[in-house]
Amino acid sequence: MLALLSAGIAPTLTLMSFFYLKDQFNSEPLSALLKTFLYGALLVFPIMFIQYAFMEEGVGQTPFIRSFILTGLLEEFFKWFIFLYTVYKYTEFDSLYDGIIYGVSISLGFATVENILYLFAHGIEYAFSRAIFPVSSHALFGVIMGYYLGKSKYNSLHPKSTIFIALVIPVVLHGSYDYILEKITNGWLIIIVPFMVVLWGLGLRKVKLANQHKYIEGAILSESKSQ
Repeated sequence: MLALLSAGIAPTLTLMSFFYLKDQFNSEPLSALLKTFLYGALLVFPIMFIQYAFMEEGVGQTPFIRSFILTGLLEEFFKWFIFLYTVYKYTEFDSLYDGIIYGVSISLGFATVENILYLFAHGIEYAFSRAIFPVSSHALFGVIMGYYLGKSKYNSLHPKSTIFIALVIPVVLHGSYDYILEKITNGWLIIIVPFMVVLWGLGLRKVKLANQHKYIEGAILSESKSQ
């Protein structure tokens, strides 16, 4: 049991540390990140119940609906909703990069519980592939969602539409990820590996842009204080 728990939690600690240390300026308080992580973890159970109910009733069981609606939309909507109503007005959320780190925290909370449950059901031999694909993809969906929610608050002429984009893009990416796995049984690695490379590229690009924005803000603030 200890080995399964360790295997389930290890990728989360690695990814969380990676994105936390990517913040080149003021890091967020760990207590706030732990709180949002727990919010994400608690989302697993109502979402699993809804998905199970649809499966038992035989409703929406085509690959497209399962991938884009019952997984992509359902999971990303709840993460987005939790972010808006627990983080968006939080006083410590004061920069674009903060959106990324809180988005990652919520997503990894969800991914960690999901990952542990999967490993208990299917075995520790899946730990490596789970870390590389589902867990890291959840983190990257969180990066993109958090980036646009941060942008809507601090760097957007159209905040409402940017908040909507913060939901739509992760839903499309998440749905596409699941649809690939649903439709391609043989040779799925040939498609999913390039998909993950592109996803990592998008995520790291958002990290870079958020840090650049924070640097510019800091430079302007320093200049205004010196005048």
